[in-house]
Amino acid sequence: MSASTSPSFRPIRRVLVANRGEIAVRVMRTCQERGIETVAVFSDADRLAPHVLMADRAVHIGPPMARDSYLRIDKILEACAATGADAVHPGYGFLSENEDFVEACTERGITFIGPRPHAMRLMGSKTMARETVSRAGAPVVPGDNGPGGNGFPSVEAALAAAKKIGFPVLLKAAAGGGGKGMRLVQTEAELGPAFEGARREAGGAFGDDTVYIERAIIRPRHIEIQVFADAHGNVVHLGERDCSIQRRHQKVIEEAPSPVVSAELRARMGASAVAAARSVDYLGAGTVEFLLGADGEYYFLEMNTRLQVEHPVTELIYGLDLVAWQLDVAEGKPLPLTQAELDARRRGHAVECRVYAEDPVKFLPSPGRITHLRVPDGPYVRNDSGCYEGAEIPVHYDPMISKLVVWGEDRAAAVARMRRALDEYVVRGIETNLPFHRLCVRHPQFLEGHYDTGFIAREAASLTPSATGDALDAALIALALDTAAPSGRAAAKAGGAPAGSGANGSGNGNGAARPTIEPSAWRSGLRGWRT
Repeated sequence: MSASTSPSFRPIRRVLVANRGEIAVRVMRTCQERGIETVAVFSDADRLAPHVLMADRAVHIGPPMARDSYLRIDKILEACAATGADAVHPGYGFLSENEDFVEACTERGITFIGPRPHAMRLMGSKTMARETVSRAGAPVVPGDNGPGGNGFPSVEAALAAAKKIGFPVLLKAAAGGGGKGMRLVQTEAELGPAFEGARREAGGAFGDDTVYIERAIIRPRHIEIQVFADAHGNVVHLGERDCSIQRRHQKVIEEAPSPVVSAELRARMGASAVAAARSVDYLGAGTVEFLLGADGEYYFLEMNTRLQVEHPVTELIYGLDLVAWQLDVAEGKPLPLTQAELDARRRGHAVECRVYAEDPVKFLPSPGRITHLRVPDGPYVRNDSGCYEGAEIPVHYDPMISKLVVWGEDRAAAVARMRRALDEYVVRGIETNLPFHRLCVRHPQFLEGHYDTGFIAREAASLTPSATGDALDAALIALALDTAAPSGRAAAKAGGAPAGSGANGSGNGNGAARPTIEPSAWRSGLRGWRT
């Protein structure tokens, strides 16, 4: 916090969630527990989505393509004005790390539940982030950001830098993430084609083809630290999450704590993460990501200036609601716990599996209607979902069905509970990656905690499901039943849009919703999850 700024308390009364799917539902649940009204926004593809049915108000913002709906800052702000929302929660993805959106909200007197725009700007550029955290004392992977820190203008310049760093190296997009614009280069001969390919991919994905170089850390683990900061100068960390089970740089399974992080290493990594957050005057929830080498050395990777997909595992081992913390900080309240108090309350182990509508062999999206859904239940099992039986998984967005999260007294208990929960989970009508998860949590190396970011690629043969015997018989029977007697819950689709939403004509013609005193259809049990 700057010396000239004094935080003031500003209560939040109505939150517009500028997102969809499970994260929109997750945020709304905490808001409702606190007596805060919620506003959903939705595209044509999401008229009957759970977040729309759950919200107190809903506003239609456009056609299915995200660029015409969920990424339209003007439409989100119009929805705020139409519904009287005094705060916006961005969730993750879409506009969650867009500093222009934050500034637009602030200009209109709308509280943005997240960090300040300058922190997003600094951490949004990988090269600027490396320089910033390095000055703060956080270790960074040896590398080169290019002349003037602006990336490399040519293959020749990149090759000269790579020779100094030493092969193998990674080419990385300065503006990106999620593995886009990233290339592993083992030899000098590979660098030219990899450089051109990385620049093309980065330019297409982010509108910025700037590429920098890092030394490749062989067989690293991906460890991230959850940080939280308030406007009173307090910054804490909530331990680590191990996100090393990845497919093409996309996280698939996460757990906390990491099987390989000691108390001493946790303290050092936590201190580095807090220093990184302080270096940009951070506010709210953020995640500092590191690569952990086999030698125990760790290096700053990037900072995500938002709530992470995998935040539930941290919530379970600390017994906290991180969205509630976000709301507190956005209202101007101080953090409720000190670092010492947080360290004292950490307990047990949590594991999360991301359940996707995708082919478990080729990992291609599998959109369509969920004809049958049975979700796991029981002690210490949590399923954060944005779907219901009869719902459509659209082709336009990330195909996540839910995040299945479990807690146990220790890692063995948590993994055993996850095995049981995955075996209970049934989805029909579409393909899912549940068979992959069931194999993964039984794999000897996973059980021992001996894995790294290359685990899935190396163990592809043993992690690829095959339909034989009883499994094939069950799949064929399920298909026959679905074909002969489609789920009655599909009738929800014919019921139209939820009461009070712009989708059913109750809006103003522009898609803006009128306030309504009717309870939502979701709460009334008329359609969707409670039918």
